[in-house]
Amino acid sequence: MAEAERVVHIDRVTKRFGAMTAVDDITLEIAQGEFFSILGPSGCGKTTTLRMLAGFERPDAGEIWLDGQPVANVPPYRRNVNTVFQSYALFEHLNVSDNIAYGLRRRRVPKADIQRRVGDVLELVRLSSRSKALPRELSGGQQQRVALARALVNVPSVLLLDEPLGALDLELRRKMQIELKQIQREVGVTFVFVTHDQEEALTMSDRIAVMDGGVVKQVGTPTDVYEDPQSLFVAQFLGISNVLNGTVTADGVQLVAGAHVTLPSRSTLPVGSAVTLAIRPEKIDIDSSAVGSTGVELQGKISNIVYLGSVTQVTVATGPGEVTVMDRNSGNASIQSKRVGDDVTLSFAPNDVRCFGEEPSVAPSTAGA
Repeated sequence: MAEAERVVHIDRVTKRFGAMTAVDDITLEIAQGEFFSILGPSGCGKTTTLRMLAGFERPDAGEIWLDGQPVANVPPYRRNVNTVFQSYALFEHLNVSDNIAYGLRRRRVPKADIQRRVGDVLELVRLSSRSKALPRELSGGQQQRVALARALVNVPSVLLLDEPLGALDLELRRKMQIELKQIQREVGVTFVFVTHDQEEALTMSDRIAVMDGGVVKQVGTPTDVYEDPQSLFVAQFLGISNVLNGTVTADGVQLVAGAHVTLPSRSTLPVGSAVTLAIRPEKIDIDSSAVGSTGVELQGKISNIVYLGSVTQVTVATGPGEVTVMDRNSGNASIQSKRVGDDVTLSFAPNDVRCFGEEPSVAPSTAGA
């Protein structure tokens, strides 16, 4: 990434809390105007990383650069970043406009400029008609937009968002995901968004950094990390993956109690090594007539069928283990006619399989989210 494009550079940063390493030698580059998400389970170090960007924590090793300048000795209030938390921390005694204007008044911005900037950002978040309302008179989604407006009105180089949608119900959260991305595109500010929710990360992000145990496991576009996971952890954490164990052969993998899978690019592990294959449920067909000579087939028996509205989830017991198949409810008569106990043939293309060797286990962390 060219220096002119880069607004955030985290360079080999480590953060420890006593004997616990919360963030372990991570490097990230984030571009100007990018919606960048840090995704991972609780305790993986994502919130600690965000707090170091904000200046609330200091790295024990490595350096953080903002707008091309090192910020190790720059206090939080002097960094050109703002943070939106899960708890919106609005002033209950101030109306919407005064909540948004609070920071500008503290900085003694001229009154006319405050009125103009507050008006602009209220229009951006579509709350102009609620400018005189108190926080308790707003819905959860409206409070979230006020917190966002209060952060954006200061025109930060980077906006840090720490699970800001976590307090909303599912329907409102999905709506706000789309609105938040739209607002980010309109203002062009770099967003660094921390979440444990895979759907949020996939929906909003330009790129995603997947973390586990304080380590960045993979960075890429939503398509990259979902379609081409570089580790078993990423394959399992981001969406659903079927996991099948096998042994490396000269031209592929022999599944335990199952079929042989010829892989387009054979594992670099020695023949005889134990490996794990991962395949997405939507990549698998049931009783398809178009398997082809290079396809993989597994025989099994349906053990469960769950109707989920837009998709039907079918669980099939096979020799190598249980396999989950997701089928979009688009009139597939073959799927709709299936019943628990039916014998079926599963098929998938070798190109849709990802092969992983043994990965080091990661000790659970409680140092930071």
